Amino acid sequence: MINLNLNDKIITKKAHPCGGNVWSVVRTGADFKIKCEKCGRIVMLTPTDLEKRIKSVVGK
Repeated sequence: MINLNLNDKIITKKAHPCGGNVWSVVRTGADFKIKCEKCGRIVMLTPTDLEKRIKSVVGK
């Protein structure tokens, strides 16, 4: 299980359709909300789905 906090920056394995792969954590809890830094799209994922997609955690 990955320990993420609000405003942490993460890099995903696959790029978003807009071309960005850097996301910031907007909400934590039972589900995670992450926001694309390039286009501003917000996506809600379960912790297991998010853990599969993360390449690395950059920090704040």
